[in-house]
Amino acid sequence: MTRAETEDWVLASHNEGKVRELNQLLAGFPVRLRPASALALEAPEESGSTFEANAELKAICAARATGCTAIADDSGMEVDALGAEPGIHTRDWAGPSGDFAVARQRVQERLAALGPDVSRRATYVCVLCVARPDGEARTFRGQTRGTLVWPVRGALGHGFEPMFLPDGYAITYGEMTPEQRLRVNARAAAMRKLEAALFSKA
Repeated sequence: MTRAETEDWVLASHNEGKVRELNQLLAGFPVRLRPASALALEAPEESGSTFEANAELKAICAARATGCTAIADDSGMEVDALGAEPGIHTRDWAGPSGDFAVARQRVQERLAALGPDVSRRATYVCVLCVARPDGEARTFRGQTRGTLVWPVRGALGHGFEPMFLPDGYAITYGEMTPEQRLRVNARAAAMRKLEAALFSKA
C-alpha cells in the first residue's frame, strides 16, 4: 500500500479511549476508518492467552463480518512484582462496572502487601492487528517501561495511566495531554511498526 491509495478500514473497538487514539494515529494515513459501533458489530469474546491472540481475534472477526480490512488493538499493563498481572486481564481488574479507580486501587493493595521495598516497575503493552477479509493478519507490538506511583497523578488519562510514570519523564500519562501521550505511549510505538511494515513512502 502506498500513500496514494485510500482504503476503508473497520476499527474493531468499542472502547472510546482506544477509538479516539487510533483515529488520531491513523489520521495521516490513506485510510478511512469506520468504527465498529457504527456498523453494529458485537465485540467477540477475548479468549486468547496473549495480547497478540486477542488483537488478531478481534480484527479477523471484524474483517470477516464486513468484508473490509480491520484494525484492532489489545493492550494492558504488566506489573513486574505481580508476575506480569494484570496483563491481558487488565480490563477485568476494573470489575463489572469498568471502574479503573477500582483496578488502580487493587494494584496498589497487591503491591503494598508485598512490602515497602517491592519493585514498582511495570510495562504498558499494546498490540495492533491488521486483518484482511481472507483471514490474513499481521500484528505489531509496542511497549513502554515505567514505574507505578501512588497516589495517582493527573486526570487526563484513562485506565492505569494516572499511576504510570514512563521512563525518562517527570509526569505520568495521566498528567500528559493526549498529544504528549501519543508521542510516547505503547500504542504509538506499535503504530510506528505498523507504518514501517504496511505503508511505503512512495
